[in-house]
Amino acid sequence: MKTKIINLNSFLFISATIIFFTGLSCSQQKVGIDAKPPAGAELLFDGSREMLDEKWTYWEGPRFSAELPISWEIVEDPVDDGTVVSANDPAAEGGKYGTADIVTKNKYRDFRLHVEFLVSKPGGNSGVYLQNRYEIQILDGDSTKHGIGAVINETESPYHAYNGTGNWNAYDIKFRAARFENGERTEKALVTLYFNGKKVHVNVPVNQVWGGPNSGIDGGNDGGKGITDRPGGIKLQAEGHEVLYRNIWIKELNLEEPNTDF
Repeated sequence: MKTKIINLNSFLFISATIIFFTGLSCSQQKVGIDAKPPAGAELLFDGSREMLDEKWTYWEGPRFSAELPISWEIVEDPVDDGTVVSANDPAAEGGKYGTADIVTKNKYRDFRLHVEFLVSKPGGNSGVYLQNRYEIQILDGDSTKHGIGAVINETESPYHAYNGTGNWNAYDIKFRAARFENGERTEKALVTLYFNGKKVHVNVPVNQVWGGPNSGIDGGNDGGKGITDRPGGIKLQAEGHEVLYRNIWIKELNLEEPNTDF
């Protein structure tokens, strides 16, 4: 009888240990290439033409010159199985950003975002816009505040984390929108970024929209400093370069505290 009790206690101890460590691993948010959307997340792009048309549209900014349906081409993944989308829209030839950028139909405030991209050739240029305002740059060959992985013009490029042309890369982002009282901004937007699984920016305050009115929402408002209190979509930039995208998902959050670390 005593032996049975000991065995039962051992079993309970081992079970509790397994549950404890399993709980720890489940609570950790996976980042990096092939990261799967967590419970409650919305899949924004799965490689299909159907989802591209369902979830996305062109951003009709001041320089908009494309026509629906979206001309971004669905192509074979050059590295893995499946299909992806190319940002090389003919309307953006010559680097004319704002002519054929695509944006989600849904708009967001606070969120956790995952985006995978591949720059096909040296000098490839695109960008991921949070709320169609704040750009996380994609620009091969540039390690300045205008380079790949930079919160554009706010941080230096974490170029060391970049996998280079012809390889897939992943941005994992946690974003908290600017806060307002009586129409006045009281807290700046905050962003934390993992680049290919490496934490490279933590709680970066974003001061303004950079790039002028052709860049995104509020870009032409007081030189980009006139941030307004309205949600915006996730935007991908067309600049006449073959930058590929896949596995894009988002989870809406409600971040009461000014902290985006994860």
